[in-house]
Amino acid sequence: MQEAIRFLLVLLILLAGLGEGLCAKCSDTISVSLTTQQRLKVKAREAKAYCVSKGFNTNYCFLVDFSIHSGKRRFFVWDLKGDSIKYASLCAHGYGKDSTPSKPVFSNVPGSLCSSLGKYKIGIRAYSKWGINVHYKLHGLEPTNDNAFKRIVVLHSYTPLPATEIYPLHLPLGMSQGCPVICDETMRQIDALLKVEAKSVLLWIYNQ
Repeated sequence: MQEAIRFLLVLLILLAGLGEGLCAKCSDTISVSLTTQQRLKVKAREAKAYCVSKGFNTNYCFLVDFSIHSGKRRFFVWDLKGDSIKYASLCAHGYGKDSTPSKPVFSNVPGSLCSSLGKYKIGIRAYSKWGINVHYKLHGLEPTNDNAFKRIVVLHSYTPLPATEIYPLHLPLGMSQGCPVICDETMRQIDALLKVEAKSVLLWIYNQ
């Protein structure tokens, strides 16, 4: 773990030297490829149908596409009413088993330190020692992730995680032990959103 942190610090120092292209805000213009946009729309339609059938929030859902390069935004807050991206962030995947920076290995096994695919209900807000010191509990809704709460897989941020895309570089391993980990600014944005939404919000992690 210490080696991963040291590597991360070195990477961040290198990134700082790349100039103004890596600004310090998550809130710059969100641009994704047409292919990604189309895939998100398809997933969002499926997510909305699920939310309606299960009584979940139908204003927003969170989509995490782990098939996207880790140096690009792959965590999306989708506005179900406007059918568009509201917020987006890079997102770290778990480093367990044979995961690499470019290819996550998925597992639902406690202690695996891996990300888990599937739909989650976002639960209560709680203190985190990482990022903006806020996390949200996650409850896995499928056989592929139903150990999430027991594994303490939560949604949180991590301050060293870059705020803007670093492609063609990948995020280094070590930021996540299975949690979807995002940048601080996006976490502040969704924290404000979640605190005013009455119904449970759906988070969906997929790899396709």
